[in-house]
Amino acid sequence: MHKTFIFSDLDYVGTMYPNICKIQKAITFNQAKGCFGFTGSSNIGQVSFPAVQAAPSFASSFAVVLGGSEEWGSSKAAKNFPCLIPCAIDQDPYFRMTRDVAPKLKFLKPALIHSKFFPALQGSKTKMSASNESSSIYMTDTPKQVKNKINKYAFSGGGATLEEQRETGADLEVDVTYQYLRFFLEDDDKLQQLGEDYQAGRITSGQIKKELIDCLTKLTKEHQARRKDVTDDVVKRFMAVRQLKY
Repeated sequence: MHKTFIFSDLDYVGTMYPNICKIQKAITFNQAKGCFGFTGSSNIGQVSFPAVQAAPSFASSFAVVLGGSEEWGSSKAAKNFPCLIPCAIDQDPYFRMTRDVAPKLKFLKPALIHSKFFPALQGSKTKMSASNESSSIYMTDTPKQVKNKINKYAFSGGGATLEEQRETGADLEVDVTYQYLRFFLEDDDKLQQLGEDYQAGRITSGQIKKELIDCLTKLTKEHQARRKDVTDDVVKRFMAVRQLKY
């Protein structure tokens, strides 16, 4: 907690507003249009949002949090903190724009780590959707829900029959269960062995699904137990504007 500050744009935007204005002034509409494909029917909220998204990339937006005074941008340390942004590829246009504008404002360019999207349970050609609960595993799911979703909906790259699986093995690149294990199974040696055995037809789709069920059941149960300890007071303490210890 001493190293983490969580903020809401709605609550914290006043502190970031000077940087937001600088960013807005440094970007033309044509540049924003080229990045995000805005048209004449785009509302002004869409057009203004990229500057709001960019502002937290610069340390002076968090002068107090990073060791400055209450006066905006007065912290020498805050001005010189670099920013690392883990994000998925769909967020890349925002931060390419941010990197372009940073030198104009004499700020450090943020660096990015691109993460991969989880495929929907139904396969890589489908999308997760909040309106379709069977498309993904939720951290609030019960062990029974986790098991049922994986067994029923997780797209298999294995053979259509046991005989076919034994003969031709599985396609790991389309098998959703194995793709999920790549994210969640921490034992790399076990993951490699499972992949080799599944691909060679030595284990079945049901067996690989059981491995994921065990893995995600443990993960969700541990998360839910920790979540019960999070009170409104705990959230407020994380979101309090204060100097972090680093």
